[in-house]
Amino acid sequence: MTNPNPSPAIKDSSMLKQKAMIAGNYGKLETAAADGRKVAATFVPGNLNELIMCFDMLNNLPEINAIQNGMRKKTGGYIMEAEKRGHSEDVCTYVKADLGMIAKGNIGPDGQKLPDPDLLLLSYTGCFTFMKWFELLRAQYKCETAMLHVPYQGDGKITKTMVSYVVKQLKEEVIPKLERVSGVAFDIDRLRENLARSARAEEDLVWVLESAKARPSPIDAYFGGVYYIGPIFTAFRGTEDAVEYYRLLRAEIGERLARGQGPVTPAGDMPDERYRLVVEGPPNWTSFREFWKMFYDEGAVVVASTYSKVGGLYDLGFRHDPDRPLESLAEYCLGCYTNRNLPARIDLIAQYMEEYQADGLLINSIKSCNSFSAGQLLVLREIERRTGKPAAFIESDLVDPRYFSPANIKNRLESYFQMVDQRRAGSKSAARAA
Repeated sequence: MTNPNPSPAIKDSSMLKQKAMIAGNYGKLETAAADGRKVAATFVPGNLNELIMCFDMLNNLPEINAIQNGMRKKTGGYIMEAEKRGHSEDVCTYVKADLGMIAKGNIGPDGQKLPDPDLLLLSYTGCFTFMKWFELLRAQYKCETAMLHVPYQGDGKITKTMVSYVVKQLKEEVIPKLERVSGVAFDIDRLRENLARSARAEEDLVWVLESAKARPSPIDAYFGGVYYIGPIFTAFRGTEDAVEYYRLLRAEIGERLARGQGPVTPAGDMPDERYRLVVEGPPNWTSFREFWKMFYDEGAVVVASTYSKVGGLYDLGFRHDPDRPLESLAEYCLGCYTNRNLPARIDLIAQYMEEYQADGLLINSIKSCNSFSAGQLLVLREIERRTGKPAAFIESDLVDPRYFSPANIKNRLESYFQMVDQRRAGSKSAARAA
């Protein structure tokens, strides 16, 4: 049974700073009209925050609104409202949470009305649902729309032709619309400054994520990781706030690493690292703390996750480059996790299994997210074949509370950890026999 009065989550200074950053951005959105600010709505993977800032525009991300509402347990009613208006149960629940919120007055996660967007800016990165979502938003708001088509990495690599294709659209489609909507002329030197700040923040983020290679890992790269990636994936990349957040986070994790501490959880420090996991797929947001507790109660630490790469694979070497500003934006969009084909995703997971010395792979199969869930059985079988480590499925959803079954997930996790223990015991027996 869920505790109706959970204890307050333990929060580090970096988390408090991030909370203030999010609140500040919502505050700016709520007063945008009064302040004469224009607003762009866009999505997380492949978002062009550094470019948007060049035009003094605010960035409102529908996915983030859905996540924030999910963690506040508001999305169940919004989803039901969307379904009453004809949207299928199989539609992405981020979409339905957003449309339901709009139908009920467009009141944001903090209880204040969100502004209508002046521009819908879509950087398509491997999720077809985004395009359908924007069609619905365009019908709702009847505002300017900019579509940046990003080629899918069908062959598992980014080519010069792909980059040129995206850069051409930036020059001829996206930037002119941003100029027209905002009334601000494009300044490429301003973009370069934003990209330089992004690169500094990205360097510190990668250091934090790779700290999980230590034993014990000082971080949880899935449950903790969703906080770590927040500023770099959303409305703060390219800002001094983001640079400062990641400087602060790196210092905190550096201290934990030096002291040999495990990750911080909502209940405090994890005392014992029993299992090291790689996790594929997004988390469940409506029962986020309860979901996390099932892991840290068992001493299970996620040392690498694919979801923490949905907005950029910085650990593979990409950095926003102020010397190649438009090309850099193009390469960023092309390189997001959901824009990679299945063989490339499998290669990445196998690399994480080895580099982070994981005991196994766990897949959270999301009912309404085809971008992640398609092909996951193939991923599971191939990772088991390549690594000899056990892999397993659990099932939930993004922000629909109807598809989170605590008892079922807990039972599957317990069975999985028993499988890991048995595999370890078998390996030790084989080593002794040899």
